[in-house]
Amino acid sequence: MICSRLTTTTGKPLGKKHIANPITIGDKLRNRRLEKRMLQREVAEILEVTEDTITNWENNRGEPQIHYYPKIIQFLGYVPLDIDTSTLAGRMILYRHLKGIRQEELALELGIDASSVCRYEGGHMPYKKIVGKIDEHLVAYLKKDVYKRFI
Repeated sequence: MICSRLTTTTGKPLGKKHIANPITIGDKLRNRRLEKRMLQREVAEILEVTEDTITNWENNRGEPQIHYYPKIIQFLGYVPLDIDTSTLAGRMILYRHLKGIRQEELALELGIDASSVCRYEGGHMPYKKIVGKIDEHLVAYLKKDVYKRFI
């Protein structure tokens, strides 16, 4: 008679801390960390922040500054924001988060006033000539292979 022993291993459940429908950036970071079975300390090293910063984000006691977003996006594997990239405002916001730059820095890149960037991101449409200039700058960057999956 042949006997065989079949052994299976299953992953440890993610536990109570896993959030079914994450809304905040902190919730999304916590879920990804738990899925990867990582400690907050390990995520902090990847994102180049302190462990306390990760704790605060995960407990929704604060949100990351924009310069942390490129590494956060890379860690999560997606853009954790609800952005409509079919609009100029959405493309501007996505561009800034992918690059981790403030409105003032985008304004410098585009050669326009920072208050204009703020207005355009708020939905105010600039003149067609300016839209073309802005879109040309943004789309050239967003079409790079690395960013295509975020559009």
